[in-house]
Amino acid sequence: MSAAESGCEHYVRSCSLKAPCCEKFYVCRLCHDAKENHQMDRFLVKEVKCSICNTVQKAQQMCEECGVKFSEYYCAICHLFDKDKKQYHCQPCGICRIGPKEKYFHCIKCNLCLACDLQGNHKCVENVSRQNCPVCMEDIHTSRIGAHVLPCGHLLHKTCFNEMYKTGGYRCPLCMHSAWNMERYWEEMDKEISQTPMPSEYQGTTVKIMCNDCQSHSTVPFHVLGMKCSSCGSYNTSQDGGLIHLEQGQQQEAEEQEEEQQQQEQQQREGEQEEQMEE
Repeated sequence: MSAAESGCEHYVRSCSLKAPCCEKFYVCRLCHDAKENHQMDRFLVKEVKCSICNTVQKAQQMCEECGVKFSEYYCAICHLFDKDKKQYHCQPCGICRIGPKEKYFHCIKCNLCLACDLQGNHKCVENVSRQNCPVCMEDIHTSRIGAHVLPCGHLLHKTCFNEMYKTGGYRCPLCMHSAWNMERYWEEMDKEISQTPMPSEYQGTTVKIMCNDCQSHSTVPFHVLGMKCSSCGSYNTSQDGGLIHLEQGQQQEAEEQEEEQQQQEQQQREGEQEEQMEE
């Protein structure tokens, strides 16, 4: 008999799980956790109850009494019953993922299944999915909500990322690195700053900054709209100290020192890139 369209708001299945912790029957672990003051360990589930004939039996895909198929997909490890979503069980992740499997790979360092287009094209952060989402502080690894990989390698729930984008947030909540390509926005900042000169008392005023994108430290002209990193051009910077008011001679000397510092940092980055390519 084919799978019946029943279940709960979370899953389509024709059986209930017997919680090993309290021995109560719930359609799924999420329904259980919402009602009880403890969590169900789905891996310890041993018995299920058929929703058609109410027969309690060992966890399996077909009812041994009436022959109904509890779900289109069943994992005997996770005890996941659901309609077919091209799921597959990832052994390193330890849980089932929504596929199809051929479109995903498991990154060993990140310890997470990622889309194939990110293979060799993302920054690895060790065991990154074992951290909670820094926006909602909820679990990412076993969440039914997909994860969004930021350029810095950190993860957010896709829904949390979308909300952050809508409210104007553009930085990773963990490391403050830009959450997407901001080049177009930085170009707009350049134009706005060029059209908004500072008052005469702030002409020649500089400030020390640290760039949240390239981690460079530099001394740059102060402007209320933003301070531009002299190394990578980002405005995602933070002020490191108070304003520095310079006389004309001192200003010229500072500019020369700043130019020398930029050249040294550029040479260092090029050297690091060459070493990475050799590796």
